[in-house]
Amino acid sequence: MECTIRWQPGAGMAFVAETGSGHLLAMDGASDGGGRNLAPRPMETVLAGAGGCAAYDVVLILRRGRHDVAGCEVRLQAERAAADPKVFTRIGMHFVVSGRGLSDEVVARAVALSHDKYCSATAMLGKTAQIETSFEIIAA
Repeated sequence: MECTIRWQPGAGMAFVAETGSGHLLAMDGASDGGGRNLAPRPMETVLAGAGGCAAYDVVLILRRGRHDVAGCEVRLQAERAAADPKVFTRIGMHFVVSGRGLSDEVVARAVALSHDKYCSATAMLGKTAQIETSFEIIAA
């Protein structure tokens, strides 16, 4: 995997990442740090990546189990250390899974497998952050 980050000097503290798969991702800093608030902060993209990784796992696990999953949303809340480096110290991940005939046991298992075995993003972040998961099921 590879990625190139390019500073956009004319835009304050904005950066554009070009991923190895050829996609672009913009990032910017807060105005108090020289940014113009034009894009997510770099740490917000880290948090979003963790949520995307976990959601991907949950949907894939449910689909492979032939469960009728129609939607998956992950709501994340994170806390960071007060001093540099301001690593994540706590991440709460609340999954809202919709579908037909989904049981608590099946969704709990998918969330646990993502957290305990498959999600490389949360495995890394778990080195500094306490990661808490919860879920709810909405009938579709």
